[in-house]
Amino acid sequence: MGTPWKKILYFSVPLLIGNIAQQMYNTVDSIVVGQYVGDNALKAIGSSAPVLHLLIIFFTMIGTGSSIMVSQYYGARDRVNLSKSINTALIWTAIISTALLILGLFITDPLLKLTKTPESYIGWSKDYLTIYFWGIHGLAFYNILAGILRGLGDSISSLVFVLIATILNIVLDLYFVRELGLGVAGVAIATVISQYVSAVLTLLRLKRYQDFDFSFKTAKPDWQTSKDLFRLGIPSGIMQSMFAVSMLFVQSLTNQINIADISTMVIRVDGFAMLPNFTFGIAMATFTGQNVGAGKMHRLKQGVKQGLAVALVTTITLTGLLIIFGKNIMRLFTKTETNVELAYSMMLVLTAGYIAFAITQVLSGVMRGAGDTLTPMWITIFNNIVFRIPMAYLIAYLTKSAEWPHGRPISTFGSLVLTWFMGTILISIFFKRGRWKDKALVKTNQVTGEDISFQADEF
Repeated sequence: MGTPWKKILYFSVPLLIGNIAQQMYNTVDSIVVGQYVGDNALKAIGSSAPVLHLLIIFFTMIGTGSSIMVSQYYGARDRVNLSKSINTALIWTAIISTALLILGLFITDPLLKLTKTPESYIGWSKDYLTIYFWGIHGLAFYNILAGILRGLGDSISSLVFVLIATILNIVLDLYFVRELGLGVAGVAIATVISQYVSAVLTLLRLKRYQDFDFSFKTAKPDWQTSKDLFRLGIPSGIMQSMFAVSMLFVQSLTNQINIADISTMVIRVDGFAMLPNFTFGIAMATFTGQNVGAGKMHRLKQGVKQGLAVALVTTITLTGLLIIFGKNIMRLFTKTETNVELAYSMMLVLTAGYIAFAITQVLSGVMRGAGDTLTPMWITIFNNIVFRIPMAYLIAYLTKSAEWPHGRPISTFGSLVLTWFMGTILISIFFKRGRWKDKALVKTNQVTGEDISFQADEF
């Protein structure tokens, strides 16, 4: 039986590398347009972020539900329910992504106007989002299929495929923008093509598994499995919607302050900085699901402590690197030195909350893996709607000046840090209460000598 922290780290490292590679999609988009098109193009992509966040709500819902079910049924070695979970998730992914493609073509323009996107680049933002919606099936199926592979304990395969797609995306970005002059539309086309490639490769890998029965020809959504899927996934979807709603309001404030380009730079770098925390959250959810499915609560308790330690060490190290090299990173996005200085100062504000966010992600990952997705949902609703939005506008009001008539940039970033600290306090309280331990789909007290954590075959 392996030491939990080694198992968690072994699973997390390829997952982290894969998440970094996937994050490169939008980051490379921003770098390429910032360098070859200009700051307005950078603002256009940044203003698209809240709408894209709304886009992934439904895939988060299906992905979370299916990943929890897959990890628990795989841990319990329940072939029938494992097969139903995978087939049901894929059918719903096809249905929902098609519906979102149709809906997205109608909501893009109203949402951009809702966030007060300036006329100088709203056309570019609309082009970027429209192309993204046309490529929604590739985005959807890659994320769901990769989540299923993670539930099976396989983080290597999705890493290989997303690395291939990322390299393709970079090459196409440069070709479409620098050589063909397609601008913002060019980076969107490159991203869509790359996502379809990664989705196809992941599907081919999943079909090689022998632990379940899988076929598109015979697949149909099972009613009870669908109920479990959405019962577990809807809270995560609501969580993402709360993030999206708060982002829409904060983006409106960001556009009024006129720092959409600064915000884009900081968010892109912050996205990389947050990836270890998100990764450990996913790893702990999978670790929890498999051990709960096998009835190994004693091993889970040990894994939580060690998982927290690994996450904190990683976060502290990464924060130090950002403080040292932050300005050089910002210069990748823009040639305007005043923007570099402002973006770096805002990045320093965010680093104050990274340790708190690491704790939140690990503990909420354990709760989700055990089947308790409601508690993290309620905490997220409170943090992002009741707390963050009023806090951002309050700070903006208190920091108004002749230079910043709508408030200083710290209003958007400082409110986010305060939200992270509040989240850590709340999740810690509910985690210690321990009610999440009674939420598992698989009811078993059996403890075997076999270590099932992350046992899927390597690619």
